[in-house]
Amino acid sequence: MANFIQNQPWKRNSVSRRVQILLAIVVPLPLVSLVALLSGLDPTMTFITLFLPLQLFAAGLVGYLSYGKRGFGDAALLFITTFLSLFVLILLMSVLWSVVTEGFKALSPQFIYQNNKYVDQTTSLEFGGVGHAILGTLLLILMTTLAAVPLGFAMAIYLTQSQSKARNLVRTFTQAISGLPSVVSGLFILAIIEATGIGRSGLTGALALFPLMLPTVARVAEESLKLVPVDLRYAALALGSPNYRAFFRVILPAAKTGLLTAVLLGLARIVGETAPLLLTLNPSSATNLNPFDGGMMALPTYVYNYLASYYDTSQARAWGASLVLLILVAILFGTARIIGRQKSLKSKGKK
Repeated sequence: MANFIQNQPWKRNSVSRRVQILLAIVVPLPLVSLVALLSGLDPTMTFITLFLPLQLFAAGLVGYLSYGKRGFGDAALLFITTFLSLFVLILLMSVLWSVVTEGFKALSPQFIYQNNKYVDQTTSLEFGGVGHAILGTLLLILMTTLAAVPLGFAMAIYLTQSQSKARNLVRTFTQAISGLPSVVSGLFILAIIEATGIGRSGLTGALALFPLMLPTVARVAEESLKLVPVDLRYAALALGSPNYRAFFRVILPAAKTGLLTAVLLGLARIVGETAPLLLTLNPSSATNLNPFDGGMMALPTYVYNYLASYYDTSQARAWGASLVLLILVAILFGTARIIGRQKSLKSKGKK
């Protein structure tokens, strides 16, 4: 066993190699910083033109000294992957930091439950809020989920359990819808509104979100059902269980976590959509709980309407609504995860 470990190159990490890796990480930054200070170059241009190439060369050199030509390519790939991952992480954290810091300026108890019926763009932040937009967003999500999740699950079950030749047609249709731009979905519902003469309402907004959520739920649910081992079905059938009972008693519970993930990804697909709601939803500053009649406000449209204003108070309301939207998404996802975990623990306890 000791000889086997010694022959594994990834197990060999000498002190000299560690020193080389440490120098490759530490040396480029102070060297480039010194050049930037002496030359007076722009920090951003110095980072792009000097630091990144020098860091890439140092990583490749260490890889070449350790493993030869192949090590140079592996080290370069590792450096590029690490840099891009950190770059995306920094961008994400900067956006999150901006939303949190700016949003807290408008966040208050009345901002959560009040509406903007008697508020204009210059009204103080002590009055008005996003209560009506929160309720409108929840209603839109609820209606879209009630329509898209059962149909998406039915499509996934059909694609994985049926032997019909029409499966390829359904799968192609699902994949085609998944690439549908959100604004096109809104334009389609807007055309229906103009053709039929029905007014814009929460229902039309939910209809615009429906084609966006459906393919996400169907495709993820299909992959979740495919991941269930086929031996479970064979075992249930061998014990005399009918095909439908084997599916509902064995396969469906085994794919429960994946199906919950499908719902969460579907919610993530629609919760921040703005373009279709701008075309199909009639914004209202008052609270409206009737999705079939009258105007309704959602958090994305609230942010859009106030962010375009030149007044500081209106922009602060937009930032506050953005923070509320993030909090709402976190609550929805956390609640779904807790419910799924509790059900999983109950099922394990029964076993």
